Amino acid sequence: MNPNAVLPLDSYRLAQYAVQAPCYICGEGNTFDAEMCRHCHAPMALAHQSKTQKVQPLMLSVVGSAGAGKTVYLGMLADMLSRPNQDLQLLARGAFSITLQQATMAALSQCEFPAKTPSEPDRWNWMHYQAHVKGRRNTLELIMPDMAGEAILEEINHPHAYPVIRAFLTRCVGAMLLVDAERLNCGDQQQDLQTMKILSYLSELENDRRRGWGNRPLAVVFTKADQCDDGFANPEDFARRNSPGLWQHCRERFRRSRFFAAGVAGTCVYRRDLGGKLLTPLRIEPRGVVEPFLWLVSQFK
Repeated sequence: MNPNAVLPLDSYRLAQYAVQAPCYICGEGNTFDAEMCRHCHAPMALAHQSKTQKVQPLMLSVVGSAGAGKTVYLGMLADMLSRPNQDLQLLARGAFSITLQQATMAALSQCEFPAKTPSEPDRWNWMHYQAHVKGRRNTLELIMPDMAGEAILEEINHPHAYPVIRAFLTRCVGAMLLVDAERLNCGDQQQDLQTMKILSYLSELENDRRRGWGNRPLAVVFTKADQCDDGFANPEDFARRNSPGLWQHCRERFRRSRFFAAGVAGTCVYRRDLGGKLLTPLRIEPRGVVEPFLWLVSQFK
């Protein structure tokens, strides 16, 4: 070993870690090379991308109980709007934004539904899209995560159990509430009760009447409506008859709410599997998927 050798010092690299990078969702500091926020587990790519944009992204939430079809709906919505469209077209920002669309369409092409969204926030799929709206001069930047239904209800029952959910819903400018129309039509009261809990949680997040959830647009989407006889005929009347608690909450607490019906799989059957019966889509016929999203986007100035 040569005692007179000159060795470069790399200690200057530590200075990069002294400057914290705030998470775009919760605002907590992270190192510049962190992949996910250490507090809420949201991807730090959202924060890095927002710095390079003149227009700050808007946050849209898609909430609902477990099994309501949030993953299928979001994946199909992204696939339909990623193609040339006269009214609205989405352009993905970041490779991570395409993961949900890719997984959903791959599963449906094999006559399967995508896997259930894990409860762990670091395994959720986030979508960051640039929306080109017909008749609108400026584009919109939108962020939409696929949050697990179990995690949403756990946060409602035990506040602050999932910091990312509270931080995200507080900053959202609108929401889509997905409700399983098939289970409602069969008399499942749990759907009505769970949606009432979600709406109560949203309405109590902020006390500001002007900026609170009472004045934010809410699209109530009855999923799997193609499995019901009258799901598409009149969604609001369907809500009044099958989910009176949900309908009353929207009427009293959410002044900018509207009801929709949507379906992705035209025909489904049950097949035997090792774990029991497995619901299998035989034909993919999206209907009413884009309309709730178009209405929400039209509410933003």
